[in-house]
Amino acid sequence: MAGMSPEPDRASAIAGLMRAGRETSRLSMVFRYAVADRLGLTVSDLECLDFLADVGSATAGQVAERTNLTTGAVTSMLRRLQQAGYVTAERDPADRRRVIVALRPERIAELEKPYERFAERAEQLIEGYSVEELMLLVRHFEQMQAMYLAELTAFPEGDNATTAPPAARRRNG
Repeated sequence: MAGMSPEPDRASAIAGLMRAGRETSRLSMVFRYAVADRLGLTVSDLECLDFLADVGSATAGQVAERTNLTTGAVTSMLRRLQQAGYVTAERDPADRRRVIVALRPERIAELEKPYERFAERAEQLIEGYSVEELMLLVRHFEQMQAMYLAELTAFPEGDNATTAPPAARRRNG
């Protein structure tokens, strides 16, 4: 057909991107559940450990904020992770009411093992991208993160506690 562009139109490209994003998100969650199961952890446990691996140490309150769990749920989770030898929990010397939690360095390799093959394949994938393409992806993911955070804080805080995310329930009582 003369005059037809071989490139998809913008609406079709956007629809394809949205489908790919949803499927990537779904598969990411399935993968996270499989990794957590393989390690004998819950997905919340895994999210906590990933957060601690990124930041080094955090207060229990920061873990609650990052995982969007109630402080009570985080206390139980941290106790379980401490008993399993994944984390240390020490009172903050500057404020004895706070607990500082850190990932035990000797457990990091065990936590990374289920991701090794995926990480190698991801590295091979991104080797083919230019710096400009990589920066586009970084910007995209940073903007998506900001959107997720905005949505989490914008959930309605209705009378029914089940309609609000845990962080909002913490604020309400």
